[in-house]
Amino acid sequence: MLQTHLAFRPALRRFERAPALRRGGYAVDIRGAALLVLERMGILDQVRAADTQMTGVYFVNGSGKIKGRIGEASIGNEAGLDIEVMRDDLTDMLYNLTKDTVNYLWNDSITAIHETEEGTEVQFTNGKPQTFDLVIGADGLHSNVRRLIFGEEDQFKRSLGCYISIFTTRNYLGLNHCQQFYAVPGKTIGMYSARDNTEDKGLFVFKSGPLPYDRHNPEAQKQLVAETFGSENGWETQRLLQAMRAADDFYFDEICQIHMPAWSKGRVALVGDAAYGPSPLSGQGSSLALVGAYVLAGELKLAQGDHARAFAAYEREMRTFVEKNQKIGQSAAEGMVASSSFKIFLQNGMLRVPFLMNATFRTISKMIAKAANGIELKRYEET
Repeated sequence: MLQTHLAFRPALRRFERAPALRRGGYAVDIRGAALLVLERMGILDQVRAADTQMTGVYFVNGSGKIKGRIGEASIGNEAGLDIEVMRDDLTDMLYNLTKDTVNYLWNDSITAIHETEEGTEVQFTNGKPQTFDLVIGADGLHSNVRRLIFGEEDQFKRSLGCYISIFTTRNYLGLNHCQQFYAVPGKTIGMYSARDNTEDKGLFVFKSGPLPYDRHNPEAQKQLVAETFGSENGWETQRLLQAMRAADDFYFDEICQIHMPAWSKGRVALVGDAAYGPSPLSGQGSSLALVGAYVLAGELKLAQGDHARAFAAYEREMRTFVEKNQKIGQSAAEGMVASSSFKIFLQNGMLRVPFLMNATFRTISKMIAKAANGIELKRYEET
């Protein structure tokens, strides 16, 4: 999504650090209550039309031989009920829906926020200071608004012990709406087709303790991934490393969650990953952001200008829902990267026993569905 600061007065404005819409990223899942939000926004059919149409996940060995397969429904993506869409496709739709009513201000970022009797004074890197009624931080996992108001990230970040890298490459394996994964102890290498098989997304995930790295230096991050996987020669690892070095939409980050005791302070509130990021592996980050934005906007409408009342109601409505979905991210991190050869052996063995495999993934699907539908949305538009 957009990594955005929202501010009010006299009109809704969005300040974005990037010079334009950001491209690249992974496929995101939208399910449960988030589908109802899209329907009420009037774009559900448009988003559904952009579905990736994935059919399954294949697990391969070092020679590329398929060792097992699971269907999309087994990992919570049920055709007709859930939607998987490329991240920048969803961003484009949301931007086009709002660009005529929201003033987007690019290539700028907030440097300071101070409450005054008149409102909230905001200072910027490039623009002149302005005063707003409210400031909403929707600026992602490494939220600048959160840092300025609540303090440094480390006190809220809960590491899941993994790092992830994703980038675009050619679909040189001819993958047909599917994913392939190759696992070695502590590491997973993957590819999945995108944009109706016209391209692929390459993926590296690995277990590690805290790593010092510059979040704003992609070349150094590429080198870190190359060093981590450089000795792995199985499957497509070396070709994917070459593709990663040439990719211009390279993404790298720690897999972690954000846990905060409160999501607002004064006239400032947080939404989405900035407040309660569940981690990319949860598949619920976009759904939480959509539902959270809907509930926050609705409660602001109900409160008729009383932002303290609205922020408190927003948290009451969302807190349990967030906690349920963050548990999915914790479970996914444990299963995404096997820590030993023995665990990989057990996983491959399970995939060859249909009864055991179906029972396991049926349990996972029920857990995901229960969490994704774990909130009853008010009809704010009717009030």
